[in-house]
Amino acid sequence: MCGIAGSITLRDGRPPPSREQLLRMAGALRHRGPDEFGVYRSRRAGLAHARLSIIDVASGQQPMANEDDTLWVVFNGEIFNYVELREELLALGHRFRTRSDTEVILHAFEQWGEGAFARFNGQFALALWDEREETLTLARDRQGVHPLYYCEHEGRLGFASEVKALFAGEPSLPRAFDPVGLEETFTFWSVVPPQSVFAGISELRPGHVRTWRRDGTSHERPFWRPRFPEVGAGGLQGSLLEAAERVRDALQKATRLRMLRSDVPVGSYLSGGLDSSLVATLGQDARGEPLRTFSLRFADAEYDETEYQRLMATRLGSEHREVVVTREDIARVFPEVVTHAERPLLRTAPAPLFLLSRLVRQEGIKVVLTGEGADELFAGYDLFREGKIRRFWARQPGSRLRPRLLERLYPYLSRSPVSQTAMARRFFGRNLAAWEQPGFAHETRWHTTSALKRLFSAGQRQATEGLDVVTRLLDTLPPEFSRWAPLAQDQYLESRTLLSGYLLSSQGDRMLMAHSVEGRFPFLDTEVEALASTLPASYKLRGLDEKHILKRAAERLLPAAILRRKKQPYRAPDALCFVGERRPEWVEEALSESALRDAGVFEPAAVARLWAKCQAQAHAPQFSNTDNMALVGVLSTQLLHQRLLRAVPTSAPIHPKTLVERLGA
Repeated sequence: MCGIAGSITLRDGRPPPSREQLLRMAGALRHRGPDEFGVYRSRRAGLAHARLSIIDVASGQQPMANEDDTLWVVFNGEIFNYVELREELLALGHRFRTRSDTEVILHAFEQWGEGAFARFNGQFALALWDEREETLTLARDRQGVHPLYYCEHEGRLGFASEVKALFAGEPSLPRAFDPVGLEETFTFWSVVPPQSVFAGISELRPGHVRTWRRDGTSHERPFWRPRFPEVGAGGLQGSLLEAAERVRDALQKATRLRMLRSDVPVGSYLSGGLDSSLVATLGQDARGEPLRTFSLRFADAEYDETEYQRLMATRLGSEHREVVVTREDIARVFPEVVTHAERPLLRTAPAPLFLLSRLVRQEGIKVVLTGEGADELFAGYDLFREGKIRRFWARQPGSRLRPRLLERLYPYLSRSPVSQTAMARRFFGRNLAAWEQPGFAHETRWHTTSALKRLFSAGQRQATEGLDVVTRLLDTLPPEFSRWAPLAQDQYLESRTLLSGYLLSSQGDRMLMAHSVEGRFPFLDTEVEALASTLPASYKLRGLDEKHILKRAAERLLPAAILRRKKQPYRAPDALCFVGERRPEWVEEALSESALRDAGVFEPAAVARLWAKCQAQAHAPQFSNTDNMALVGVLSTQLLHQRLLRAVPTSAPIHPKTLVERLGA
């Protein structure tokens, strides 16, 4: 992993990007790559790179060029099949100077153009500058593991791994919230690219490539789209047992690639659940010796999974480390967490992961395997089960028995939405007539989250008046969407709205890279993803048994206690972290009337009522789901305004001994 940035002159007569500008951008990304820094400057282009050295440590410096210095690349991530691609390119006559996956990108682009990106099995955000044609190409991996932003301002195009680098590189860039980005966040939990929460700044969509030409024009297109078989056609042929064996084989290969293709040690997260336990087991098998494993523990028993984590650590014989997280810990680091996340958060769950990645780095590990992506690919969420129950109920809306299946949902929540039967039937029974419409399974979540907009200021409401972000999203669904099975539709929307923007970003890349740690995700391997998309829905969600095929695939690898335990999604204490006598001073400051009016997003009187309600319940065992999200959402948005919009952009200095500079034409 690394941080990339750059600036391209789009109009004749504009001066080229300056050395100082590029160094500021690289310095703002120091946390992503503290090992080395590099810049390249030419008449119209400037590229910057902050490196976290993992593959070809000795000779993989960036920006990197082809043989005649006409094609340059800066790259964040890993191409896990680079060894195989290198052999193929050598056979086609290409010659290499390094053993890095970065150089494979250059030669692959020379050979196949934009078709190269579809060949990459990896996680990447990259920029390619063609000096001869004066064109810039940006590309981002299929699932959006790594971030990539861009903006046009005063005749220049800037791009970077993080928004803070854009602000540092161009101090005159307006720093303001985008009301539409906030509207999406307080509906979907995240923006949906290309939308961002910052005015004038766009996020490259996962699986897309965008090119700017010398005349200033640009064009974007997908190099990959999710594919699911149409109902009654195609799909995997074979029994459940045969499919489980194929899933296990694909995961073994994917984990082996991510474990062994590294020139530094690789550890593994261990949550105690099915996904991370399976990945850690396969990783250790690939390595052939005990792993370094890392777990989160919680002082609040409701969220703690220590029993299962230690069971797996003992089973593996791993060198195991733990961090115990309290509510006070979460409140203390939350401002840093929001600064790294660069978006409003409706949950505190990223904060403990921030602390976990800090532990990993303190233990000398740069790379960890994680189980992220399994729930999206193999239908692991209650949302998928909820959608199946509600569709079943909708076919006989007068049934008394069918809605009783709702009682099997959300068993891990102390204030479960199904605990009060009458209320649950009213809530989940909303809009049953639309059971065949796109977004049906997600509608309850989007409806609940949208209730937070009651806190918005008049200005924020006016800026998005007449805009329905759900309709806008559903209008962009692929034509074949309606021909997919309902579960496939739900999986597609879950990945589109939550996987990249929240789980892989706010809980993933941003928290890992805050401490210069790379996460690797075997479940997001291209072959695993392609296989999972072809599986019959009944193999993934068998009755109401989530991830059924994954459990079958892991039968010979994991203890029965892990396979049979009830699913407990990763969660953390939320609003209760910020109330009570031990709350940090920044909470009151963020919720002050002057701070709220300065940001302009929320109505101070509405926030005051929410804050009074939360303070009155400071000793309650738990808040309602709505109040939890509301307080966390307000606080994170206020922190984001204070730290990224009001504050003057800063950049860490770069020592000359760690800097490599290259000049072009």
